[in-house]
Amino acid sequence: MIETEHLTKRFGTLVAVDDLNFKIAPGEFFAFLGPNAAGKTTTIKLLTGLLKPTSGRALIGGHDIHQDPVEARKLISYVPDLPFLYDKLEPMEFMGLVGQLYGMERREVMRTSEKLFETFGLTETRGQLIETLSHGTRQRVVIASALLHDPKVIIIDEPMVGLDPRSARVVKDVLKARSRAGTTVFLSTHVLHIAEELADRIGILNRGKLIAVGTMGELREASGEGGALEDAFLALTREQEREKTTVARP
Repeated sequence: MIETEHLTKRFGTLVAVDDLNFKIAPGEFFAFLGPNAAGKTTTIKLLTGLLKPTSGRALIGGHDIHQDPVEARKLISYVPDLPFLYDKLEPMEFMGLVGQLYGMERREVMRTSEKLFETFGLTETRGQLIETLSHGTRQRVVIASALLHDPKVIIIDEPMVGLDPRSARVVKDVLKARSRAGTTVFLSTHVLHIAEELADRIGILNRGKLIAVGTMGELREASGEGGALEDAFLALTREQEREKTTVARP
């Protein structure tokens, strides 16, 4: 459902994403990890069409996100780490706006919104202005709106920021349920235990390079670490740093 072919993005002399190649199947829950400045956000912007690659391409459901952007974007919902909301709208008005963007009928928007508001504990806030809502509540509104048109691919960046434990549990359960029902979930996070808990496979990016992809068992084997994901992550990124240092020596 998501595929990259030699995906590369340069900013001057900086190679932010370096020859990225991976395939994510329909219904797969894929966690995308990496240290700060690894290139995760740039990769997400390439996948969603917000940035144009220097070379290579990204495919969503077989559609090149730049050559066939309308068809590709019909399949996607994207929740950035700093989502934008219209502060002077009420949550239900915002859902109506999102529904219009996806060509949904008003009746379907209202029916689906009611279900999503109940799931995410938003029913009591539906008549309040978004500007009055807490950060966590705004985050729940954004995630609910991303599910409104029943996307085939959910690309979500740090979804748990600002959520209390109960709300975080709901979000995790909903995303996992969507994945089991056939939706591809691409989740970028710094919270390693969330990736370990939810993901079918995990990709680790460092300095723009995809240095490891696999299940928890495969990452443990590749890293030589038998414990938690944190141990495998630190070992794999540390090994790449050692390799780069060795190559750089005269």
